[in-house]
Amino acid sequence: MSSVSRLDQVYRSIVLSKFFSKGWGNPENLKKLFLFRKLISSRELCQELVDQHHEIIIDKIEFEDSGDIKLVDGHLQSPLAKHLPGLLPEVAETAHFQMVLPYKWTTKDRPIVIQMAGTGDHHFWRRRHLLARPLLKEHGIASIILENPFYGFRKPKEQRRSNLLNVSDIFVMGGSLILEAMALLRWCERENYGPFCLHGISMGGHMASLAATNWPKPIPLVPCLSWSTASGVFTKGVMAGAIDWKSLETQFLADKVYRDELSKMLEPDDTDKAYRAGKDFVIQYASESSDTSDSVSNNSLLQSIITFLKERGLMKMLENVASALPAAKIDFLSAKDIQQWINGNSQSAPNSDNRTKVQQEALQFMRGIMDECTHLKNFCVPVDPELIIVVAARNDAYIPRDGTKPLDELWPNCEIRYVDGGHITAYLMHQGLFRKTIAEAIDRYRSKYNLDGTPKNPKPVDHLASREEGDHSVSKDLHPETMTPPPVRQPPPVSPSPM
Repeated sequence: MSSVSRLDQVYRSIVLSKFFSKGWGNPENLKKLFLFRKLISSRELCQELVDQHHEIIIDKIEFEDSGDIKLVDGHLQSPLAKHLPGLLPEVAETAHFQMVLPYKWTTKDRPIVIQMAGTGDHHFWRRRHLLARPLLKEHGIASIILENPFYGFRKPKEQRRSNLLNVSDIFVMGGSLILEAMALLRWCERENYGPFCLHGISMGGHMASLAATNWPKPIPLVPCLSWSTASGVFTKGVMAGAIDWKSLETQFLADKVYRDELSKMLEPDDTDKAYRAGKDFVIQYASESSDTSDSVSNNSLLQSIITFLKERGLMKMLENVASALPAAKIDFLSAKDIQQWINGNSQSAPNSDNRTKVQQEALQFMRGIMDECTHLKNFCVPVDPELIIVVAARNDAYIPRDGTKPLDELWPNCEIRYVDGGHITAYLMHQGLFRKTIAEAIDRYRSKYNLDGTPKNPKPVDHLASREEGDHSVSKDLHPETMTPPPVRQPPPVSPSPM
């Protein structure tokens, strides 16, 4: 594992802000969000959550750079407000966006990228000046800059800056953006824009990834400085220090519904994590101990296991480690040995342990709900992962990648590119690279697909060879997703907007 960026650590330490000061969020709202996640993670079911002709309203059109660039401001009602009424603050129910378009198109098509906002990116000016305007001038690619719920015009009055008040706000934000992106992409189809691309930096990259999982056609995706889940961001990255853990721990201890009901909804994944963590540990420990001595102390090994699992919030399922011991050929420990050590250790300092236990359970609960609602493994694989180019920072202290399944394992055939430095350095120094990568992803789409998403020059199927191999009806070098073309787009109605 590479060392993390010192600049990331210092920058975060001087930003005096606390997230989630009001706690986890209403337990009933969290239950609704858990259930809605299961619905929205199905690409087929998600199509029914957004009306095919969801209304998009244009508010204002103006020009920049002596008339070469057209800025179009617009808004739409978030579809999430219809399906989960009351979860979005009233001020956030209206989604605002700004389009950055050329006065005159110089390309045969009209490529456009939807940009999602990273943490702290309010309104449109930052993305417009750092990415949208130069992207249009350098590559002829237009942009839709979408404002996140809880940011800019959509920020509740009681919220200070970007400091979300509840943990549940993150999940409300993600669900909103998935549906809002779908509404905007369908509108862009009707307006004859395309090819499309989804992009964002940091949190925006993850939101763009979520939106890509539910688009029913091939779509380029360029997530920058993000990864497969938000759990590490809030439990291991430098952002963990910006969380009001005291409020979260107090609420978790005071209201049993978090521990007795909501935690149980996350239990299956935790058990699997405990098994994998135990197996990883004993194999790692066996390798390290063989370099230093021929034998290891039972007590030393147990102490190391405890430390390892405490760091991952998996203490309550320590017994699962025993099931992994044979895999590492460590045969002198058993579940009974471990339980006896736990019982003896827990009696030594009850007061401090009670406090530590609450901290561990709150940390584990945070990891569990973040994985439940943000982990990309819980969503569909995008239709064509070859159109995905991920840009990650080698020494990112905001987005820890160790212990997390890599994106190219979740999405086979996607490409991951690494840049030197940490999160802050990459954001400041590689905006030009981000723009070039967006243009490259769109060019990949152009080489493989027509504007409506049907493949260009699909290879003929060798039926005789397929029968000889078995029951497969397509050749192995073709993606099954591309063999069933989506419905051909009908000619759009004449648009009332002057675009």
